[in-house]
Amino acid sequence: MPGKPAQPQHSAPPLRLAIVIGALGVVFGDIGTSPIYTLQTVFNPADPHPVPLTEANVYGVVSLIFWSVMTIVTLTYVTLVMRADNHGEGGIMALITLLRRGASTRGHRTAIALGFLGLFGAALFFGDSMITPAISVLSAVEGLKTVEPGLKDWVVPITAVIIVALFSVQRQGTAAVGRFFGPVMIVWFVAIGACGVLGIAGNPGILAALSPTYAIAFMGGHFHIAFFALAAIVLAVTGAEALYADMGHFGRRAIVIGWLGLVLPACTLNYVGQGALLLRDDNVHSAPFFLLAPEWARLPLVLLATAATVIASQAVITGAFSVVSQAVQLGYLPRLRITHTSANAIGQIYVPWINWVLMMSVLTLVFAFRSSAALAYAFGMAVSGTITITTLLFLYYARQEWRWPLWALVAGGGALLLVDVMFLAANLTKLVHGAWLPLVIAICAFVVMTTWQRGRHLVTAARHEIEGPLRPFIDELADRQPPLVRVPGTAVFLNRSDDTTPLAMRTNVEHNHVLHEHAVIVAVETVPVPRLPDDKRISVDSLGYRDDGIVHVTVHAGYMERPDVPAALRMLPSEVTEGGVDLDTASYFLSHLELVPGDSPDMTGWRKRLFVATSFLTADAAGYFHLPPDRTILVGSRLDV
Repeated sequence: MPGKPAQPQHSAPPLRLAIVIGALGVVFGDIGTSPIYTLQTVFNPADPHPVPLTEANVYGVVSLIFWSVMTIVTLTYVTLVMRADNHGEGGIMALITLLRRGASTRGHRTAIALGFLGLFGAALFFGDSMITPAISVLSAVEGLKTVEPGLKDWVVPITAVIIVALFSVQRQGTAAVGRFFGPVMIVWFVAIGACGVLGIAGNPGILAALSPTYAIAFMGGHFHIAFFALAAIVLAVTGAEALYADMGHFGRRAIVIGWLGLVLPACTLNYVGQGALLLRDDNVHSAPFFLLAPEWARLPLVLLATAATVIASQAVITGAFSVVSQAVQLGYLPRLRITHTSANAIGQIYVPWINWVLMMSVLTLVFAFRSSAALAYAFGMAVSGTITITTLLFLYYARQEWRWPLWALVAGGGALLLVDVMFLAANLTKLVHGAWLPLVIAICAFVVMTTWQRGRHLVTAARHEIEGPLRPFIDELADRQPPLVRVPGTAVFLNRSDDTTPLAMRTNVEHNHVLHEHAVIVAVETVPVPRLPDDKRISVDSLGYRDDGIVHVTVHAGYMERPDVPAALRMLPSEVTEGGVDLDTASYFLSHLELVPGDSPDMTGWRKRLFVATSFLTADAAGYFHLPPDRTILVGSRLDV
C-alpha cells in the first residue's frame, strides 16, 4: 500500500535496550499469555459448536491461529495501524481524535459518525479490561489441576485473592515494580518457547501447519466447523490493541522489535508445540499448555504463568485508566480524580473510582463464570469488536488523510476487514453463551459517555447565557460610575470558556460590589495532542485594558495531561507578575453549579437523570487543577437541565 506522507516530527522515546525490555513487560502481557487458554478453548468438548479433535482439524486450527496472528497483529496493527499516530500516541482514543480533527476542518459527517463508532470501540475496551484479569488469572491458577487434581476447588478462591491484591496495590502505581515486568516476561516467553520446542520434537511434522494451505483447506473444506472455531481462535490475538495503545510510551520501533524478535516466535513455537501434543495424546485437550511441560516443571510453570497473567492484567488495568483519562479530556466523561503515580512516566496514573469498579466487576465475573473456558466467549466478543472498529477507522483515516488510492483500500483493506468481520460474526453466534456480556458493558459505557457529552454541551450553552459575554462585562467595569471598589490582593477566577464571564466574578461584582485589585481569569483548553511543551502552555490577553488589573490567561493542556493551573500561572510574563499579581497569596474562585432535571425537551427524562447522577462523580475541581485548598473559594448556583 502507499506510504504514509511526511508529517511534523514529534518526540518519541529513544530506542534503547531498556525501552524494548519495558515494552516486553507492559505491551505484550495480554497477547503473550493467550497460549494458556486458546487451544484449550478451541477443542473444548463442552462448546456449543465443538471442534472434533482429529489430525486434520489440529493442523487446520494451528495454521489458522498462526495466520490470524500474522494477519491481524503483524500486518494490520504492527505494519499499518501503528503508523497512524497522534503526535506519537496511539490507541483508539487517539484515532478518534484524529478523525475529529479531520471532521472539524472538512466537516465530514462520515468522520463524525465513525468517531462515535470509535467511541463504542473504546467502550468495548472497558469490557475487555474487566474480562482480561478474570480469564487470565483464572486460566493460570487452573494449571494447579494439572499438578494436583484435588486442588480444583481452590482455583476460584485463590484467583479472587490474587485479584483483590492486584487492585489493592494500584494506588502505589507501577513505577516501583515496572522494571521487574520486562525480565519476568522475558523468562515467560523463553519458557513457553522452550515448551513448544519440546512438543515439536515429539512430532516435527506439525511444522507443516505453518503453511497457509492448511488454514485455507480447513476454512474451505470444513467451513461448518472452522467458522465456529474462529470464536475461540480470536483469543490468540487478544492484546493486539495494547500494541497500538502503548505506542506513545515505548515508541513503534521498540514494540516492533519486541514483537518480531521474541514474542511472535515464542508464541508460535508454543502453539505449534501444543498442536504436536494434541496429535500424540487427545486426552490433554483440557490443559494442553501446562501438559506440554515436563511433570517436574509444571508447578514452576503455574507460578510463572500466574505472575505473567498478573502483569497482563496490570497492563490492561493501566490501559483502562489511560482510556478514562483521555475520555475525560475529550469531554466524554466528568472530571474524575486522577492521581499520577510516577514523577518520570506521565502515563502512569491511578483513577480510584474506576479501579474499584473494575475490581468488583472482575470478582463478579470470577464467581459467576468460575472457569476460563466459560469466559472465553465473552472475551472473544470484546476483542473482535474492538479490532474490527479499529481497522475500519484506520482505513477511512488512510483514505482521507494519506490519500491512499481507492483500489488499494478495496483490495487490501477490504481483505483485512473481511478477516475481522469473520471473527466478529463467529463470536456473534455465541451471544447466548456469554458473548452478550461485553456488548452490554459497552452499550452501558457508550450511553454514559454520549449522555455526558450531550448534557455537557447543553449545560455549557446554558452557562453562556447566564454568565454573559466577557468583553462587554469588562467594558462595563471600565465605564462604571462611581468606579467599582477594588480591594487589595489577587483573585484568580477559573472559567470553562474564554469568551464568557466567570460566574463567581459576576456574582462578586453584582452582589458584593467589589473586585480584587488584580484579577486573573483562567480558562483551561484541552487541545487534541497528547502533551504540550512549556513554551506553548499559556497565552495572555489584556482584554483591551492594560491598566485595569484584569488579565485573561488561557492554559493549554494536551489530552493526556492533567492541568496544573498554579504551575502554569508561574509562566506568566514578567510585565504581568511585576505589575502586582501575587500568586503566592492569590485567592482562587471556582463556580459550582447544582444540576437538577428540568423541563427542557433537549434530552429525554431518563438521560437527564443519568446526566445528573453522573455529575456526582465529578472530582473536586481544586484538586484536579492543583489549586491550594486553603485559598480556594466556591461560589454556587442552581441550573435546570
